[in-house]
Amino acid sequence: MTESTRRDWTPARWLRIVLPAVVLIVWLLAASFGGPTFGKLSSVSKNDQAAFLPASAESTKVNEWQQKFTDSNAIPAIVVLASDATIPKSDLATFAQLGTKLGAVDGVQAPEGSAKTSVAGPIPSEDGKAVEFIVPVADSNNVKSVIAELRTVVADNTGADVRGYVTGPAGLTADLVNAFGGIDGILLLVAVGAVFVILLLVYRSIVLPFLVLFTSIFALTAAILVVYAFASWGWIALSGQSQGILSILVIGAATDYALLLVARYREALAHVESKWAALGRAWKAALEPIVASGVTVIIALLCLLFSDLNSNKSLGPIAAIGIVFSLFSALTLLPMLLVLFGRVAFWPFRPKYAPDDAHPHAHVSQERVAGLEGISGLWRRVGTVVARRPRVTWVVALVLLLACGAGVLQLKANGVSQTDVVLSHSDAAEGQKVLARHFDAGSGSPVVIISDSDKADATLAAVKKTDGITTATLYTGSGRPASTSPAMSPPAPQPVQKSGRVLINATLASEADSQQAEDVVRELRRTLPAVDSGVLVGGVTAIALDTNVTAQSDLIKIIPIVLVVILLILMLLLRSILAPVLLIGSVVISYAAALGVSALVFNHLFHFPGADAAVPLFGFVFLVALGVDYNIFLMTRVREESLGLGTRPGILRGLGVTGSVITSAGVVLAATFAALAVIPILFLVQIAFIVAFGVLLDTVVVRSLLVPAVSYDIGRAIWWPSKLSRAGEVPSRADVGLSGE
Repeated sequence: MTESTRRDWTPARWLRIVLPAVVLIVWLLAASFGGPTFGKLSSVSKNDQAAFLPASAESTKVNEWQQKFTDSNAIPAIVVLASDATIPKSDLATFAQLGTKLGAVDGVQAPEGSAKTSVAGPIPSEDGKAVEFIVPVADSNNVKSVIAELRTVVADNTGADVRGYVTGPAGLTADLVNAFGGIDGILLLVAVGAVFVILLLVYRSIVLPFLVLFTSIFALTAAILVVYAFASWGWIALSGQSQGILSILVIGAATDYALLLVARYREALAHVESKWAALGRAWKAALEPIVASGVTVIIALLCLLFSDLNSNKSLGPIAAIGIVFSLFSALTLLPMLLVLFGRVAFWPFRPKYAPDDAHPHAHVSQERVAGLEGISGLWRRVGTVVARRPRVTWVVALVLLLACGAGVLQLKANGVSQTDVVLSHSDAAEGQKVLARHFDAGSGSPVVIISDSDKADATLAAVKKTDGITTATLYTGSGRPASTSPAMSPPAPQPVQKSGRVLINATLASEADSQQAEDVVRELRRTLPAVDSGVLVGGVTAIALDTNVTAQSDLIKIIPIVLVVILLILMLLLRSILAPVLLIGSVVISYAAALGVSALVFNHLFHFPGADAAVPLFGFVFLVALGVDYNIFLMTRVREESLGLGTRPGILRGLGVTGSVITSAGVVLAATFAALAVIPILFLVQIAFIVAFGVLLDTVVVRSLLVPAVSYDIGRAIWWPSKLSRAGEVPSRADVGLSGE
């Protein structure tokens, strides 16, 4: 069927008025409710690492027992006061007054019984140059404000010769929340600004970038409204990292889908005069690849539901919700905006209508390379290279990717210390260093051990003998960890028992979030069962250890699931087995290459201490799902062209007409993910680089060279076992009357 004989849909006059009005009103309503909700997401966001562990984790079980003993969810903050000179013992009375003021801060746990304060301290260091207080923060929902007030009290009550820090689990959590503060505004502003500049350069239009951005932002507001509701109802657990990824993913995906539809619309405007008819053609042509792409990403993200780590499990539906609204927005809101503006949307370079017989590539072409008729510039040169030397092209591209992938052996994704998570200045991180110099570095963040009461003494003795443990005490109901100071060690009452169990607090010699501390926890879990078969080892260090172990287990489990699911989707879409297998292989190689280069950059350029254990999994899900997106955009067009031209000319034609569109989409997505780097969180910065670099690598090398060259080299067998694999090649485009951009 030629362009001139194709039947175009033009709706009735009343429908041309009602349809845009209804669609715009619906999206405006969604934005009016979702927009104000954006600033409220942080109120339902949790960044407590313990909340993301599965119920089966040993540290989760210890947390449950610990609440039975203490009947409190208080998080310890440690106040450290240090001086270059020895602190006179006479000053301890003054510091005791500071302890009372710290205990009076709103949000600090109230004292029990007749105690004047719940704050433990002042506890002097052995070198006499520091004192510490252990402050239980009971208001876990407002840790940021409580820690800020504690820091104010410390600053107001210390002299110039004494440096004060608020650290410990509560202090580190507060600094983490502070670092996430830019997600509500800075991140979105940077991402939108980057996309706007790129769209201006791509379209050289003033109007169109606004239409595309409106599509993305409206999709984000609708997604935020649903995510906020689900988080408020307790259906999903929202974290700062999920919140940031949601914003970036929606803007990037919605813009990508919009670019594909806009390209088809501009193409159609050159062949039909009616903007409604052009929209009909564009929408019909773009529907399959956009829906297939969106569904692929959604299903890949939902595979995270198989994760045992609740933070990963929650990200799946959160991100999937974002993609759903990106799809809806690109297929409903954007078409109505395009048809309202028509050719004016492309001003000042508006596409001009020309009859089909006015297009030079509608006639028999004298071009030497079949399939590149009407293609000019860069993509003609790329297509020519693919056509003349397909095997050399894909072998060189493959060798380059494999060389990049060799660096993956240097990736250190075993987790990092909590003091390294925040890349900006952190008072708590500085305080941890001071604490480690003057005290047992693990004080305030003890290892928590639950043991049978009949075996309490034997378990306690075994804990004390363990290398890396400085002190260990049975919990007696005071609510205070064991102290190394004799002044803080009065005769202890009988240990508290709950259901035949006792609780032991053990102080670590090393920092609670260090690798050395994790090794101590592993040793306790290895040796203590010989004393008490039902013993449980938990605490801050155990939580970090269990999180890393679970994340690494998720990586092994989820990767095969995602690959199988995407492979099946591609088989249904392309009606082929061989092509999807090659596409999956290409994106896996691309992922390994991106991870390899990232490892080298992290280690030798940025000098990062390591990477979160979840980084490889998140990078895989995003890169594989989004990398397949571009291959879907390419191969659906190639298949469409191959039906009329034959496979090899169809490959060149599909590459030529989608080249600028897919490249633009890749640049936009890379820019949006790169915007994550403005949030000074190690995990987000690393994900930003991996995905941004990986998307560019996939767009420039995999989709532009590797996939087309391999497909061209194989020929029509690429469509095996469908009928297209047995169809004869069509030498000329004139016989089918198809057109491109």
